[in-house]
Amino acid sequence: MAAGCCSGPSCSASAPPPREAGWRRALWIALAVNAGMFLAELAAGVAAGSASLQADAMDFLGDAANYAISLGVAGMALAWRARAALLKGLSLAALGLWVLGNTAWHALAGTLPAAPVMGAVGVLALAANAGVALMLYRWRGGDANMRSVWICSRNDAIGNLAVLLAAAGVFGTGTGWPDLAVASVMAALGLWGGRQIVGQALGELRAERAGRVGRPVPAAAE
Repeated sequence: MAAGCCSGPSCSASAPPPREAGWRRALWIALAVNAGMFLAELAAGVAAGSASLQADAMDFLGDAANYAISLGVAGMALAWRARAALLKGLSLAALGLWVLGNTAWHALAGTLPAAPVMGAVGVLALAANAGVALMLYRWRGGDANMRSVWICSRNDAIGNLAVLLAAAGVFGTGTGWPDLAVASVMAALGLWGGRQIVGQALGELRAERAGRVGRPVPAAAE
């Protein structure tokens, strides 16, 4: 019996499994990084008049909230984790719609963002998101809740590269359209990622419901 070979504090009934403990640690680190970057990038985005920086800041806020939700349901039954993933997928799609609206407002206002600020903040955000994505890579193939965290981190890293391209485009053309184009792409990424997460979460909920309905009822004790 393999369980009998276990010894030490990690084997106590109250201690989480090693994989679960690592998952929680990674989420706490990711939560702190994303909350800090949301504040920094939102301030920079407003100061620079950049729709793509503001979009990326909202991404950081959404991810921080998602990590908090994931921490709350870690260790719970699959159905609860799937419900949390469903909520996160819907919130990600909602953020995508907000970004589209904000981008349209900047387009109508004819805003010209500050390219140097965009570039500097974009590099910092890319370093933060790349580090988080690498840290969470090992859980990319888990359930909908784990996969949603990986998808959000992956989308953020892609978005940061796009912000850097937007900064170069604004600097080179002297117009705001590269910033608007990147913000639109980031909105599409949010909608696509939200659809992926919602689809898998609904599939897990359907499978869990079907398993519960098809489960045989225990015979009454004689």
